[in-house]
This record gives sequence, C-alpha cells and structure tokens, in this order.
Amino acid sequence: MNARSVRGAVAVAATLCSLAGVAACNVQSDSDSDTAADASAGASSAAQAKDLKVGWSTIYLTPSWMQQTLKMLQTDVDKLKSSGKVSAFETFNANGDTSQQIAQIRAMIQQKYDVILVDAGSSTALNPALEQAVAAGITVVAFDSLPTSTKVIRVGTDQKAWGSMMATWLAKKLDGKGSVIAMNGPAGVAVSEDRWSGAEAVFKKYPDIKIVSNVHSEYNLAPAAQAFASAYSAHSDIDGVFSQGGALSAAALQTLVKQDKKLVPITGENYNGFLKLWQSKRKEGFSSIATAQPNYLSVIALEAAIAKREGASVPQDITVPLPEITDDNLTQYAKPDQPDDSYPINDISQSEIDKLIGK
Repeated sequence: MNARSVRGAVAVAATLCSLAGVAACNVQSDSDSDTAADASAGASSAAQAKDLKVGWSTIYLTPSWMQQTLKMLQTDVDKLKSSGKVSAFETFNANGDTSQQIAQIRAMIQQKYDVILVDAGSSTALNPALEQAVAAGITVVAFDSLPTSTKVIRVGTDQKAWGSMMATWLAKKLDGKGSVIAMNGPAGVAVSEDRWSGAEAVFKKYPDIKIVSNVHSEYNLAPAAQAFASAYSAHSDIDGVFSQGGALSAAALQTLVKQDKKLVPITGENYNGFLKLWQSKRKEGFSSIATAQPNYLSVIALEAAIAKREGASVPQDITVPLPEITDDNLTQYAKPDQPDDSYPINDISQSEIDKLIGK
C-alpha cells in the first residue's frame, strides 16, 4: 500500500498535481462543477452546514473492499445531496503512493473543500497536510487506516483488538503449541501493523507457538496466493495460519484445498470468497473465526463531519465495535449469491450512527 521509496518522476508528478489541482490527481467525481460550495469553506454553524464540498482521499482504490466502501459512501452522499447538505463529492486515489496522497490533500486545501475524508497510507506522513487542512477551516475525518494526528476526527475499529481476537482463538484452537504462518498486510501500513501488534502480544504468551514465517502481502487474492504458496512450500508442516485479512485467508485456504493438504485452522475476515469456502469445508472439520472492518466506517465518518459542521460535539476518536463471525453464526454472513470479492456486512442503523458520533 505504502511506497517505501518514491522515484523522482513520481515525486515531481505529485508536486505538479498539487499545483495543477483536481484534473491531474486521479479523481473520480460525481459532479462536473467544483465551485458550488466554495463559499461555505470554514463554516461551522448549522446555518452554514449546507452545500458542502466533500473529498475522499484514499491511499488506493483497487481492492474490492475499497470499491464497496466507495459505493456505500456514494449512497450516503446522494442522500445528503437530496437534503441539501452536500453539493459535490470527489474521490482522490493515490495509487499506493503516500507522497501523491499528500499532494492531493494539499490540492483540496487550495480548492477550498469543506470536508476531507481520509483513508491514510501512513500513520504519520500525512499529519502535516491534514493539520494544514484543519487550520484552513476544513473538517477532516479519517477512517479505516488512521493517522496519529490529534487534530482530526478518527473513525475506526480497534485494530489491536482485531489481532488479539484472532490470535487468542488460534492459540486456544492449537492448545497453545504448534507452527504458524502469519499472513499480514503491507509492511508499514497502520492497519496491518496494529493488527499484528495485537496478535504478537498474544502469541508471546504461548512460547510453544512458533511463527515460522511472517508474510506481508497486499489485501488482494492474487498476490496473497503467491505469498502464501511461497511460505507454505518451505513450511508445509504448519498447524495453523494467522491471517488478518479476508483475501489473505482465502488465498491460504484455497492453497490447502487445491493441494489436498490438511485443513489447518485459519483466522479470517468477512471476505465472501473465504466465508463461502469455509462454509463448504465445515463438514471436513475446517474451523475458523473472522471479524470485519465494516465498510460503513466511511458513512460514519461522513456523518460525523456533517454533525461537526452543524456544531455537534463529535468525539475525536470514534471506535466502532468489531463483529465476531464463528462456526455457529457463519450462515448469517456467507452469501452464496454474491461475488467472492464482496464483504457481506449487516447495515448499521442511523440511530447507531447518531449514538457513535454523539448526536
């Protein structure tokens, strides 16, 4: 997700993007006009919380989770447009480049956006740009992958609790001993690092559990399958797999099934391809636990931004509860009629959102 080193050409392009504005910034827009809400920049009262110009800066848009998130966010934007609260909405895709994401945020500052939503490619690198936006009177709300800045509103789940939940289940399933392959997300990404931190703290309590390979992969099936296959070829006698993402879990389970190997316990996420395969292998004794990073984090973030513009006392940190998917309630989540790369999740009610954002 994060680029560890940025080629000179990319850095120049990102700078030009910041200066040139939206057109050069990998923007997806739902409006041909970007001027309707300029007059409302910096507004904070209820009377001014209308015709808002909203931008979403995401580190990348390729994964199916991001596409589903955009669809859910767009639905909420349409509702807010009909009520007159939002007039324009655009998505800025940084294509995995933190420098480009920073440039895009600064472009939104220059173009006087009222609200900036952020899915951060780095927990620290974006802080100066985000704080510059706040100083300019822009309401900034981060969700999913969060920055460390205390100047912005942050909406997320407890990622360390996520890793702890998965690792605790796996450790107990293995009776406290065995060899494990760990499947983590991209190195340096806050979500991935926090999930592993939570898991690692649990595994340290079980000295007889050995992490024989710690793999980093994009949260996509193809690279995850390649990464797991390489690790598994060197450690085919494993007793379990700690996986912190649904596509990673699906890749691991698919590999074992295709190679007709023992179906060891694998932790997971609400990635439908994994849920369906898990369900189909229950009769063969396969067992798992999964949770979810709900796509509706984006909706909560937007609703929090609107509430803030209307003068509500919105918490700086909004922690959304993690669902728990088990062998017992799996049928409530697995959707045979939906694509493998979807993330089935129950809707969140407006009353639940209002409670979370302090309305």
